[in-house]
Amino acid sequence: MDRMAYIAMTGARQTEIAQAVNSNNIANASTTGFRADLHAFRSLNVDGPGYATRVNAVGESYATDFTQGATVTTGRDLDVAVSGEGFIAVQAADGSEAFTRAGDLRLNTLGQLITSSGNLVLGEGGPVAIPPSETITIGPDGTISVQPVGQGPQTLATVDRIKLVKPEYDALEKGTDGLLRRTDAASSPPDATVRLTPGALETSNVNVAEALVTMISLARQYEMQVKTITTAEENADAAAALLSLR
Repeated sequence: MDRMAYIAMTGARQTEIAQAVNSNNIANASTTGFRADLHAFRSLNVDGPGYATRVNAVGESYATDFTQGATVTTGRDLDVAVSGEGFIAVQAADGSEAFTRAGDLRLNTLGQLITSSGNLVLGEGGPVAIPPSETITIGPDGTISVQPVGQGPQTLATVDRIKLVKPEYDALEKGTDGLLRRTDAASSPPDATVRLTPGALETSNVNVAEALVTMISLARQYEMQVKTITTAEENADAAAALLSLR
């Protein structure tokens, strides 16, 4: 009976983890540029002395869904959507290079270009800094042009270019901050083939209907595993009662 209870217990525990991953996807269904996390279940034998009588159920977040989300036109000067494959390079909180698809950019009080999460956007020589200007224009290749204060619209000055990269998907992993990083912790070189769509944003790629169905399925699976544990306990009690009659 203990084998039955053990397998159900580990399954229930890992189902809770899978439900947390799925719930995080649902919570970010409206987050700009969000990439859904994928999870799966597998079984692992518990190694040790004696016979292999125990199996550990494992549910893990093992990959990221890189399917492109829908592009929505906003008309805002600092909104950009990455067209096709590629990412915007940003500086994470620990100073390392990370990648994002969230193009809802803005300026901080120091005139630096940042994402909505506060990460500094990287340019050709580090974080992008924009001087006081009348207008800011971001081109499809990431070039940032400004109209200096006090000058006419015919006067445009290029101040920097957003670093756009295209690392291999299998070389990336998502951190707890939602940013993607290379597994080897290296930086990626700029890729001229990555293009931006100015005045637009990419939505989350989470399929809400599918995620809700998955949530219900995981809830039912959890209930079944808990019921299995209860059944194992009842069977053990019944067996003990029968043995006590002898």
